[in-house]
Amino acid sequence: MSSFEESEWSRKKHVNEFVENADIYVLERRRLFKILKSFFRNFLENRINERAIKVLDLGCGNGVLIKEILSESHKVKVVLVDGSYEMLENARENFKRHDFDYIHATFQELLENESTVNDRLFYDFDLIISSLAIHHLYKEEKKALFMYIYNHLNPGGYFLNIDVIKAPKDELESWYRILWSEWIAENEEEMKLREEGMYNKESFVNLPEKYKNNPDNHPDKLLDQLNMLDSAGFEDVDCYYKYGIFSIFGGRK
Repeated sequence: MSSFEESEWSRKKHVNEFVENADIYVLERRRLFKILKSFFRNFLENRINERAIKVLDLGCGNGVLIKEILSESHKVKVVLVDGSYEMLENARENFKRHDFDYIHATFQELLENESTVNDRLFYDFDLIISSLAIHHLYKEEKKALFMYIYNHLNPGGYFLNIDVIKAPKDELESWYRILWSEWIAENEEEMKLREEGMYNKESFVNLPEKYKNNPDNHPDKLLDQLNMLDSAGFEDVDCYYKYGIFSIFGGRK
């Protein structure tokens, strides 16, 4: 991963654009959230009753995953981590009524084991989540992060990652980007119909090609990442959902 300060996520304009438009161009975003909530209900909320569920969100953005979890249960203790100061401030604003903890740190800083960062991870977690962030890491960094996540989970705790992946073949990769573009076009058309002519955003149908050419993106194949989780010690490793290059996968400690 290149220096965070050199990436687009360090720029306020890009951060604001993502927050405003992610529902339009992140493929099946609302379905991804529904799967997250179902996972939370079945594997955590229904099994941990005597105390608050401890959740760590890595690359939290504006806190949208935590917002979805809060729609299921307020009995949670949350730590949110992001390398973008702008994103973290968005999250603080969204959760100003909650006593959550916030850490401004990049994945590199977590992996470098800087005491100023890791000493603030007050406990091990029942659930560690991430969304559309880990694909910015190179393969060896992903391996290190998965081990870091494993080490910060309670026994029986879960890791769930919502992210883009690399297709096993270039031909499939090209088709998956076409699927993504077609979904964006359909989504934009539906929004235009719902807003009865008031929809005036620029089209995002070319975003999949921009994703392909973005030097900040380093997706790896799904099978490779599942094997990384196995090697880190995770059990019950699996892909829970996949649509083109978008996937949800994880495992249990």
